Formats: sequence, C-alpha cells, structure tokens
Amino acid sequence: MSTHPEIDTTIPHSARVWNYLLGGKDNYPVDQLAGDKVCEIFPGMVDLTRHSRYMLTRVVRYLADDAGIRQFLDIGTGLPTVDNTHEVAQRIAPESRIVYVDNDPLVLVHAQALLRSTREGVTDYIQADVRDPEAILARASRTLDLSRPVGLMLMGILGLVGDYDEARSIVGRLMAALPSGSHLAVYDGTDTDPDYLEAIARYNASSGAVSYTPRSVDQIARYLDGLDVLEPGVVPVSRWRPEPSPWEEPPAVPGAGGVARKP
Repeated sequence: MSTHPEIDTTIPHSARVWNYLLGGKDNYPVDQLAGDKVCEIFPGMVDLTRHSRYMLTRVVRYLADDAGIRQFLDIGTGLPTVDNTHEVAQRIAPESRIVYVDNDPLVLVHAQALLRSTREGVTDYIQADVRDPEAILARASRTLDLSRPVGLMLMGILGLVGDYDEARSIVGRLMAALPSGSHLAVYDGTDTDPDYLEAIARYNASSGAVSYTPRSVDQIARYLDGLDVLEPGVVPVSRWRPEPSPWEEPPAVPGAGGVARKP
C-alpha cells in the first residue's frame, strides 16, 4: 500500500459523495456540494443511499448465516461506515475472510478501519479498478481460497461502468473464476424515477467525476443470468427481504438489486 496516495479534492468522487449522503465525515466540500445539488433535484437521494446500505447489511447477514459463506469479495467498497461487510459477517462467523476493493485513494487512507478483523478471520484491501477483474482475482487469491464459495458483492459499482456490455462482461469474468455455491449480490440505481434521472444527468454533466449510469431493472436482473436467483428476485433495494416494520410494504426507491447462487 502507498502511504501517500494522491487525493484530488477539486472534483467529487462517488465514494465520498455517497459517504456524505450517508451522514459520514470522510468527504470534502466539493463532494458535499455535488451531493446537495443531487438532493435539490431528487430529495429522495438520502433515502436511496440509506436503503441501499441497509440492503447490503441484510445481504451479508443472509450469506453468512443462511448460506454459510465464509469468504467475501466486496468490490466498490466505498468509505468505512457502520456495519461494513466484515463487521456483519464476522459477528455471525468470526472466521470469515473479506477482501475489499476500491480505486479511491481516500478509501486507501481509511483502509485500516476496514482491516480490523477478528482474531479468527482476515480482512484485506486492494486498490484496483472494477474494470480489471483478472487483476482483482489474482490479488484476492492471496487472501481468499477461490476453490471454495465466495460472496461477490457488486453493490452500486456497475453503474460506474458506462458500457453495459462491458459491465456484464465484468460480472461474467468474475463469476467464472468462482466455484459452485458462490453467490453474487448486486444493486444499482434504476431508470424508474424521472427526478432521479435528471439529478444524475446533471451530476454527470457538471461534476467532472466518473459518470454514473442508472439502468433498467431488467438490465440489472441480467447480471444474474445463468445463476439461481433467490427470492424475491431483483426488486427495489428497500424491498429485498426487509426487516419487519409497521408498514405493509417499504417505500419504492430508484435502486434495485438481488442475490443469486452459482449452481
């Protein structure tokens, strides 16, 4: 790991904007401004970020508890918040091994927070780009046993790959390297809300950051092609196995995801 990564504070970065929207402190004024501009057009953005984070927590809990997964490859980690993948997994199975992957230098700075493993388990951090799955797999194999099932987490990251065919290829190449019994968990923003689409379009046009591409629910579902999709399928992130609540159904948000098992 480089001890002095270069952090560009003149343009927003998706991980830092997300951190700001989640109420975190690991962001800069440029990220806060970008997040505020999105929220001006689409006030539901904070709800979307938080429901997305809650889904991640529920997914990891399911994989560690019900599916018996003990290895996780979390690509597009973002900045440490509450209930990171290793914290949720190792509460259930202290021996769990987790590899985080991100390409934001600020995430690298905070990687020590992600590396606080239980004594029985292991966590590691790789600075790499999702567009280079072979490099990710090669480095992850130093920590994970890729002959045993892995929980692959692609949560909110594939929208940063502008070309849909390339995004599907990345998923396919990653899953091809993992054995039967591995699981894929994915979510991304959807094209289901005009205000959300307008907010993202303006963010893309003015931020100077890597553009984000919301996709249709069907396109997100196709990431799971060839796998056994778990109930309830690809649904709004707020409605993937939600916690019991007094409401009949959680609110819909313009983000959808699902989990599938490799047969």
